[in-house]
Amino acid sequence: MASVQGLISPARTRSLQPTSVSDLFWLHKNNNSWFYAPSSSLSRPSRLSVRCAVRFRPCIDIHEGKVKQIVGSTLRDSKDDGTKLVTNFESDKSAAEFANLYKEDGLIGGHAIMLGADPLSKAAAIEALHAYPGGLQVGGGINSDNSLSYIEEGATHVIVTSYVFNNGQMDLERLKDLVRVVGKQRLVLDLSCRKKDGKYAIVTDRWQKFSDVYLDERVLDFLASYADEFLVHGVDVEGKKLGIDEELVALLGKDSPIPVTYAGGVTTMADLEKIKVAGIGRVDVTVGSALDIFGGNLAYKDVVAWHAQQEALTVQ
Repeated sequence: MASVQGLISPARTRSLQPTSVSDLFWLHKNNNSWFYAPSSSLSRPSRLSVRCAVRFRPCIDIHEGKVKQIVGSTLRDSKDDGTKLVTNFESDKSAAEFANLYKEDGLIGGHAIMLGADPLSKAAAIEALHAYPGGLQVGGGINSDNSLSYIEEGATHVIVTSYVFNNGQMDLERLKDLVRVVGKQRLVLDLSCRKKDGKYAIVTDRWQKFSDVYLDERVLDFLASYADEFLVHGVDVEGKKLGIDEELVALLGKDSPIPVTYAGGVTTMADLEKIKVAGIGRVDVTVGSALDIFGGNLAYKDVVAWHAQQEALTVQ
């Protein structure tokens, strides 16, 4: 390692264990010893040259077994804090029916998210995976013990947030365990975030708890070595149909070395074009509450047509 400064004895490693992603860039274990090197002296991970087709990634959000569109920032594990759950839409169609719709329209890489650990939501998610095997990712309560079972049920990837970003910090051992169980190529890291002190902090526990990890080029490079894709909800605008977070989309387009999907605030077809421009053609998009199939005004068929147009442009 270039410019290694000072060998730190094993006896002192406990007090110098990394406590944040930033620490991971200057504490490196080598043969039971830790070396300190300033971050400026470390060679950054080589960036992958990835240009994604700008694609529409459909979603199936499941709460208590029903397909719903919920303002994510109102989700709570407990109702004791007085916060009222805001539901934009509840469908009379099953998760499997939506999965079949996406299958018929040739949409891949969408996600089924269980907004709760209840048995009804899990059953509905599995029904969706069975309806469209190899077409959907799945998230919600994923950990190293259950992740492989969802792959076996037909998911292409598992999506993980709170299990890895635990108690406000990144748990690298849990992340490594997940990679060992399902493989990097089947893991999506949900890096959904909220603005804090002018930066985007990853949020966990139903988007209520700020982690100490902030999205930037260095963090995205590091996490890309453990995941196949990123999913990022702009939590400040998600579910509110207020327009997209262009600053966040631009950051993702510029700094993510692997495929990334943005969700949050899409209301019109013009918002899709804004994502395409701000993300320099490298950021895929999920649309939820705005779609007419979820009670909104944006025609699902128009978004599917836009998606097909993007794919045609990429092929040319």
